[in-house]
Amino acid sequence: ESVNRTVVSQFFLKGFSGYPVLEHLLFPLCLAMYLVTLLGNTAIVAVSILDARLHTPMYFFLDNLSILDICYTSTFVPLMLVHLLSSQKTISFIGCAIQMCLSLSTGSTECLLLAIMAYDRCLAICRPLRYPVLMSPRLCLLLAGAAWVLCLLKSVTETVIVMRLPFCGHHMVSHFTCEILAVLKLACGDTSVSEAFLLVGAILLLPVPLTFICLSYMLILATILRVPSAAGRRKAFSTCSAHLAVVLLFYGTVIFMYMKPKSKEARISDEVFTVLYAVVTPMLNPVIYSLRNKEVKEAVRTVWGRRKACR
Repeated sequence: ESVNRTVVSQFFLKGFSGYPVLEHLLFPLCLAMYLVTLLGNTAIVAVSILDARLHTPMYFFLDNLSILDICYTSTFVPLMLVHLLSSQKTISFIGCAIQMCLSLSTGSTECLLLAIMAYDRCLAICRPLRYPVLMSPRLCLLLAGAAWVLCLLKSVTETVIVMRLPFCGHHMVSHFTCEILAVLKLACGDTSVSEAFLLVGAILLLPVPLTFICLSYMLILATILRVPSAAGRRKAFSTCSAHLAVVLLFYGTVIFMYMKPKSKEARISDEVFTVLYAVVTPMLNPVIYSLRNKEVKEAVRTVWGRRKACR
């Protein structure tokens, strides 16, 4: 309370300022992973559009996931790469708000999208004859659009509430991005409303979708076990194995990051893991889908064959 409130024009992102050697090691690693993320997810979207066999609800949602991963990493990785090589690690007040809002929005949308994809796989396996009617193109657009819009509105609301708080002192964000909890620690006003919004949002976007995903896969497993032939069971499970791997990767890392015991002093290993988690997960999604899915591999061969034939 003894620190005067100040008008904030910019924030300083601490990142790995005290570890210059680590910064120079992380730069090529994060740059390579970011480029793989862009190329891999763009390839998934391009192949899904160019091959008519992939014009199905499953690949429509996969395209949305790939676009989300591109948007999510692009909200912070380019600026983080600049800061890794620069001594001037600042971001404007407006830039911080935009980065915070877009990161929250894309991350939240992915939580809902993974639940929608689980619902899609559940219908495809448990109701195969009615699946084309139940999961119509209109419903696909409605589900995906609702996820994007609702999460954007939620994120705008949370960002506005936080950024309207008074900030005091050094304005040094102990993070490599304008992460909302890190920025909230700099506020010197009443943060109870913002914390309540964040808590409700976290409950709605983590345990609720995860519970829905678990219930969907319980129904899928029960249906698969009733299939008489082993070949039929393998074929049924292969259609959702890639999505299950992505779900385990996404929620596994989130649970590890936010459920592990908090130490009183921030450790550099935790910050490095946070960077790698934020960059590696979007990079691995297209790899998982291309390695675990025969349709994607066949579509890539077809599209590549057409390109060579045109030449």
